[in-house]
Amino acid sequence: MLFPWRMTGGRAVRSVLMATAVLVSACSGASNGPAEPSGLSSPTGGVVSTAGGPAGAVGSAPDTSSGPASGEASTTTAEADTVPGSSTTVGTGAPSVGGDGTTAPVSTTLAPNVPGSEVGQTALVVSVVDGDTLRVRFDDGTEEKVRLIGMDAPEVGECYHDRAAAALRNLVGDRLVTMVPDQSDRDRYGRLLRYVFVGEDPPVFVNGALVEGGYAVSRRYDPDTSRQAELEEAQQRARDRSAGLWAPDACGAPVSDPSAGGEPRIERVIYDAPGNDNLNLNGEWVEIAAGGPESVDLTGWVLKDASASHRYRFPPGFTIGAGETIRVYTGCGTDTAVELYWCNQGSAVWNNSGDTAFLLDPAGNIVDSVTW
Repeated sequence: MLFPWRMTGGRAVRSVLMATAVLVSACSGASNGPAEPSGLSSPTGGVVSTAGGPAGAVGSAPDTSSGPASGEASTTTAEADTVPGSSTTVGTGAPSVGGDGTTAPVSTTLAPNVPGSEVGQTALVVSVVDGDTLRVRFDDGTEEKVRLIGMDAPEVGECYHDRAAAALRNLVGDRLVTMVPDQSDRDRYGRLLRYVFVGEDPPVFVNGALVEGGYAVSRRYDPDTSRQAELEEAQQRARDRSAGLWAPDACGAPVSDPSAGGEPRIERVIYDAPGNDNLNLNGEWVEIAAGGPESVDLTGWVLKDASASHRYRFPPGFTIGAGETIRVYTGCGTDTAVELYWCNQGSAVWNNSGDTAFLLDPAGNIVDSVTW
């Protein structure tokens, strides 16, 4: 499959649209762990060439186990949102007050006659916790915390957290909403997992509006994925418009100059290690290239997934040499000039069933991302 290149606010964004993870796993994959020097040789499979651009890859290493795919990455940090889903399609824009008091558009994109919006529970929103969580009160007086599924908004302390919370508050604050479940009723924190709709003729699909407005990213968590494709389409539209988080200066002045072609980029992701991912952490890795004729200082840069819990901050003074590539392995090891080790504890990072790898500059701007 090819990476379609899309310029988002001057920055290249690649989206891999895959029918199933099996299509990727069918390719023969990378060697197991750091035995293969980073930046020198490439995996024999899972490699995807970009159309008119540099080589890139998303895929799985060869799985020698005889059973079904195993080792799906799991989140481990407090309030690591184990939720899933997706949705959106055509609509209008509504003003939203950002966390800094500015007005920013929130798309109320929603297809007419959205399936499922006519069923579910109705409740009054009494407060907004953050950009993907709210508290509601039912007719009997009971209150529940609700996690919007199929998406993730920035966490406390991260860029756009306040704006995402303000956007959700603008859409649903002190209003009656209809909440529709997918497969799961609650997450491990006891929160209701729901798609949320507000208003009528037609109702606004809140989860999708936040993603399309660039206030949140789509996030797949099995088994609640009935609207995943819609949310991914909404995210692509946000990318294409450089909306919200997808703007090149969303979190502050860009550190690098994209017009000079010197921004680092994600070259490939091997997200499915041989065997059980959680027992073979160095079997999954991300390869990053300098992206230009000059070396790039990655001090303060961050590599992360679409969850609330996995963040890797590059070590102070670490530099990618001109024309070089480096790899970041999920497990532990000794850092070198071309190999870095996340040393994530207890689980793999990259979800086999679908995820996004983000590369952020020190200000928190999304410089590159790859979705599978």
